[in-house]
Amino acid sequence: MLAAIRIALAFVALALAAPSTRAAERVDLLLVLASDVSRSVDTRKFQLQREGYAAAISDKRVLEAITSGRHQRIAICFVEWSGVASQKVVIDWTIVDSAEAARKFGDQLLELQRSFAERTSISAGIDFSMNLLEHAPFESARRTIDVSGDGTNNSGRDVNLARDEAVAKGVTINGLVILSERPMTWNPEHTNPPGGLANYYRTNVVGGPGAFVIVAENFESFGQAIIKKLIAEIAEAAPIRSLTSPGG
Repeated sequence: MLAAIRIALAFVALALAAPSTRAAERVDLLLVLASDVSRSVDTRKFQLQREGYAAAISDKRVLEAITSGRHQRIAICFVEWSGVASQKVVIDWTIVDSAEAARKFGDQLLELQRSFAERTSISAGIDFSMNLLEHAPFESARRTIDVSGDGTNNSGRDVNLARDEAVAKGVTINGLVILSERPMTWNPEHTNPPGGLANYYRTNVVGGPGAFVIVAENFESFGQAIIKKLIAEIAEAAPIRSLTSPGG
């Protein structure tokens, strides 16, 4: 009898010591919004970009796309990136499944301070976003990095390598290109490379199933561009024609 009790207690102890096997919450999409805050993005542009993201996530059309999915929710993480060692999680993984959740996300985004204003390392932004996806507290068959920016990669490792490694792991990278109205005087090809910034993103940044580039003619049109991009990503549909010149 005593031996049986000891055996039973041993099983209880093992059960208590075993790690939890509770499955992570399922969502329709894991989405990292990776926003460029390099030094080419001045204060006015930065504010327009933040306001554009905040408004877009609460847009009725975006919310309809979210609630039309199988699980009727997605998980979003907002990142700001600049130079090779300058990446920051501005808002950690958050479930968006309603207008209230979207509003809270947007309000928080508008209140937080800018993270950086250095060089432009798209590759480091992708690498940082990949780490967040791999350690996300939620599960989804679809994982996407949404890179927005106004210039080429000029810091850190080759952006093609970062893109290719992410795509090899089943991640899709989409691009939101913000065109500059005037070339930078100290480095005009950074924001206006040969062939255009949209083509640069198509060639070097985006990749994976259904990957695409949306173009905003300037920072003022950023809000409408991100709405179109979010709908396409969430609904897994072909993107609506962007606010762009031919070829965008």
